[in-house]
Amino acid sequence: MQTSLTDSDARADQLAQLLDTRFSCRAFRPDPVPRSIIDRIAAMAQRSASWCNAQPWQVVITCGDETERFRQAMRAPAQADEAGPDFQWPIEYRGAYQERRRECGLALYDAVGVARGDREASARQARQNFELFGAPHVAIITSDEQLSTYGAVDCGGYVANFLLAATSLGVATIAQAALASRPQRVRDALGLPPDRRIVCGISFGYADTAHPANQFRTSRADVQAAVSIRGAN
Repeated sequence: MQTSLTDSDARADQLAQLLDTRFSCRAFRPDPVPRSIIDRIAAMAQRSASWCNAQPWQVVITCGDETERFRQAMRAPAQADEAGPDFQWPIEYRGAYQERRRECGLALYDAVGVARGDREASARQARQNFELFGAPHVAIITSDEQLSTYGAVDCGGYVANFLLAATSLGVATIAQAALASRPQRVRDALGLPPDRRIVCGISFGYADTAHPANQFRTSRADVQAAVSIRGAN
């Protein structure tokens, strides 16, 4: 059945609204998300595209006591011999990437009242990552070690769709690379085998809309700064 232009425009508008509405939530209410909604988010995200349809993501979602147990494991102080991330961290942020990173960080600090140069307060805010920002749930996204970088790329597509699916159902999210900085701790806490590589976590729940950490939004570069179209139609 052919889709009319009107239908296409309506769906595009819905997607644009989701993209505009989604934000990284850094303060959650304790209320759990109903299981039926979690199941629906996961079902929608499962439709994500992947290289050769490998669908490399394996996802563990915690609820209730399991979230609290995971939170406790992640908040424990780092050990001197603790392994670093499974995937190489950025070598350097430079140019526009550093400017955008700085803009985001300063906007967050301004929102929560962290003065510039206050290292103690900024470290305290950073530790909120390991508290899951108070979220009642976390989804840990993993890939098979044999799929290397492309497995992680596919998981990135899954993460983006998980975030949008959650937004469509009124659920707030934040994708967290910080949780992947302690991969063995994640594997130990969740009983994951050694061949599962930790890509990131997604803390989710219902936003505490009154919290100052949720009062700012990041900007986006103009399309022309990222996309060049060559040739004429």
